[in-house]
Amino acid sequence: MTVYVDNFRTPARVGRITGRWSHLVTDNPDLTELHDFAARIGLQRRWFQTGKHAYRPHYDVTDSKRTAALAAGAVAIDVRELGDVLARARVASRGLPGGAS
Repeated sequence: MTVYVDNFRTPARVGRITGRWSHLVTDNPDLTELHDFAARIGLQRRWFQTGKHAYRPHYDVTDSKRTAALAAGAVAIDVRELGDVLARARVASRGLPGGAS
């Protein structure tokens, strides 16, 4: 499994936190390892975004968490590569029981 973090770094205020935000994602359709990785760098599971209101399954991360993700082994990608990573996850999910067809 590979965890990726993009360089989106868009400025935003989320709750009490103002910062630059990026996306933490995986190309693995089984999200268990992504959640484990996120927990290791201090992200809470309730911050995971998925479903009809989220762009794709991901965690939003501030610059400090982006740095922590890179130090923990995440692969840095350009935001323009994000769609390719997520497309690989969709294709891989087709091979899983209950995956997309």
